[in-house]
Amino acid sequence: MTKIYDINVTQIDGQVKTLKDYEDKYMVIVNTASKCGLVGQLEGLEEIYKEFKDKNVAVLGFPSNQFLNQEPLDSEGIEAFCQMNYNVTFPLFEKIKVNGRDAHPLYKYLIENTDNKKIKWNFTKFIVTPHEEKIISFAPKTSPETVKKELYALIDSKIGL
Repeated sequence: MTKIYDINVTQIDGQVKTLKDYEDKYMVIVNTASKCGLVGQLEGLEEIYKEFKDKNVAVLGFPSNQFLNQEPLDSEGIEAFCQMNYNVTFPLFEKIKVNGRDAHPLYKYLIENTDNKKIKWNFTKFIVTPHEEKIISFAPKTSPETVKKELYALIDSKIGL
């Protein structure tokens, strides 16, 4: 059976890798779009990344143009936009499809392993716990602050606080 860590992803710079590097981490996976009304969430996602990166948490951004063409930029443009406007330093990946026959295998996997039937909009968020013990999904309008609270609860329960 395929595990999430076996799935190939392409970094924004074009390098292909698997998610194996994140097997011991909490992954916050989000589909992004620069022209979406929810784009301000990038700021909160960056805050999560900065606050938790030393606590085995990785935020991973997967741009998608599947919703009303809200991500028209190419990889270079996406990276520049995210850095200039939101100081994003968390890893970004190449633009993908998140729904349908051509959906990226990562998103097919996330949909199959949660209660989601499909990704409803940009900025749908997932937390994948280390070694994939649990996958939690969050609606697009769920704030990064709510995701942060869930991360605190998950991490604290693991270390017995």
